[in-house]
Amino acid sequence: MNESLHRLGEYTLLMTKTITAPNRWSMFFKQLVKEIYKLGADSLWIVIIISIFIGTVIAIQISLNISSPLIPKFTIGYTTREIILLEFSSSIMCLILAGKVGSNIASEIGTMRVTEQIDAMEIMGVNSANFLILPKMLGLMAFIPVLVIFSMFTGILGGIAASYADINGMTPASFEYGMQFYFNAFYIGYSVIKSVVYAFIISSISSYFGYNVKGGALEVGKASTNAVVMSSIMILLADVILTQIMLT
Repeated sequence: MNESLHRLGEYTLLMTKTITAPNRWSMFFKQLVKEIYKLGADSLWIVIIISIFIGTVIAIQISLNISSPLIPKFTIGYTTREIILLEFSSSIMCLILAGKVGSNIASEIGTMRVTEQIDAMEIMGVNSANFLILPKMLGLMAFIPVLVIFSMFTGILGGIAASYADINGMTPASFEYGMQFYFNAFYIGYSVIKSVVYAFIISSISSYFGYNVKGGALEVGKASTNAVVMSSIMILLADVILTQIMLT
């Protein structure tokens, strides 16, 4: 309990130090663009590939498990759409990104800590937390809606592709009707809002574990693992809270 409170206090103090106005805005925007490309744009292809296959698998599995003649076939498209919009493209995709992006952030900052680069910044009077962490946080939060939209689009495309296999009576026409049935545009905004919160969780927690590394290369690996585990847990907790607030 004491260790948890200690970590919470360290995290709060680090975020207080991080979320301040940059001293040099030109340098900050250069770093921001760099982090958007490195953390966001570089993750685009893995998001697209995973979403296509998951959308296809969801449609196939729902089709195989709906065998009752009382359940209309357009339910396949409707259910696939709801799963992708409400949970997969935001929560599940961000859990995947926590492994890729979170470990990257923690290992990068952790390596700078053990090689004393952060200490050198502090000696020169630079706010190292603001300089290193804020661009990563804002870069990921700015680009994560793009990843979510691409995930939704390609996941639905995967489901449409599965409908052409004519599995258990599923047809493209019935799938398309189900996709349009009782469509609620708020779900897209809901997923985007959730993803921005998750992006903050991933970037801030990973930065915390990397920034507070003590020791050598072995500790950097442990910090990277801890960052992914803690980010995943907090994403799941935030998912429950945001769902309760926004959908009930």
